Amino acid sequence: MEYRRLGSSGMYVSEITYGNWITHGSQVEQDAAIKCVRTAFDLGITTFDTADVYAGTRAETVLGKALKGIRRESYELLTKVYWPTGTGKNDRGLSRKHIMESVNASLKRLQTDHIDLYQFHRFDYETPLEESLSAFDDLIRQGKVMYIGFSEWNADQITSALKIQVAKGYNRFVSSQPQYSMLWRVIESKVDPVCRSEGIGQIVWSPIAQGALTGKYLPGKKPPTGSRATDKKGGANMISRWMKDDVLTAVQNLKPIADQEGLTLAQLAVAWVLQNQNVSSAIIGASKPSQIKENVKASGVKLSADTLKSIDKVLGNLPEKDPAKTVSPQPRA
Repeated sequence: MEYRRLGSSGMYVSEITYGNWITHGSQVEQDAAIKCVRTAFDLGITTFDTADVYAGTRAETVLGKALKGIRRESYELLTKVYWPTGTGKNDRGLSRKHIMESVNASLKRLQTDHIDLYQFHRFDYETPLEESLSAFDDLIRQGKVMYIGFSEWNADQITSALKIQVAKGYNRFVSSQPQYSMLWRVIESKVDPVCRSEGIGQIVWSPIAQGALTGKYLPGKKPPTGSRATDKKGGANMISRWMKDDVLTAVQNLKPIADQEGLTLAQLAVAWVLQNQNVSSAIIGASKPSQIKENVKASGVKLSADTLKSIDKVLGNLPEKDPAKTVSPQPRA
C-alpha cells in the first residue's frame, strides 16, 4: 500500500480507502463486515469512509465496532453529514443545529472522540453557506474534527465557500469526494481544476462504476444472481445506467489491456483513477475479504501514456463528462 497527502494538508491517507456505503448494516452481516475492516487494515488500508445516513446510521455503528481496539492514531476516519437521519424537520441538511447534533451522534456510534475528515455530503440550497461553514470551523476549533471537505459540489459552490472561508479566517476545505471512474468523468473539466489550484485533494467514490468495470456483467446476458445489479436495496438503481450492451461490450474490450498490465479489470479501473495525481485516494467497498485483497493490488500501479490512450480509444464517447451532472438535491424534497 502506498500513501498520499490529502490535498495541501499534512495528513496522509492510503491510496485505497475502505468505504461501507452499501455494505455494512445492510448487505453484509456485522461479523463479516468486521472481518472486511480488519482485513483492509492488515493490508495497509488506514483510511475508512462512512456517513451518518448509510444503512440508516447502522454503518457507522458497525465501523465503530470493527475499529475498536485498533490504535486510534493509526487510521483516518471519514464521515459525512447532510442526508436525513430521522423523521424530524431538522434531521437533515447543513444547518448549525443538524451539523452539531449529527457530529455528536456520529462520534458516539463510531466510538471515538474525533473525526479525521468531516464532509458536507451534498450542497444545501436552503441553509446560508456561512452558517454551515461556521459550524464546521467551530468543530475543528473544538477538536471534534481535524479536517473538513465536501462531496459532490460543483465548481461554483466550491469557489463560493472558499471565498467565505478566506474572508472569515475559517479553516479551509482540504478534500472533495466526487464520483469518478473511467466511465464517469464529470469532475475533469471544472471541479478538478478548481480543487488543484486550491489544494483540495480528491477522495473518489465508485472507481469501478458500481461494479460495471469488473467485467462480470456480459452484454446480452442477465446479471449474475446475487450481484449488485440484481439487488434493489444494494445499488441496482445506481449501476443500471451502465447495464447497456455498448458499455458492457467496451468493458470486455478492456480485458486485453488489463491482461497486458497483469491486472484484473477491477484493478485496472482503480489504478486508472489513481493516475490522476490530484486523487488522494480511491474508495472501494467489499462484501468479503477476498475482494479487498484483490483491489489493494491497484495501489502503486503506474500506467503508461500509451495504456491510458488505449483505454480512451476503447471507451470512445461512452464516458459521461458533462460537469452539469454534479448536482445536489433540495434536502427536503
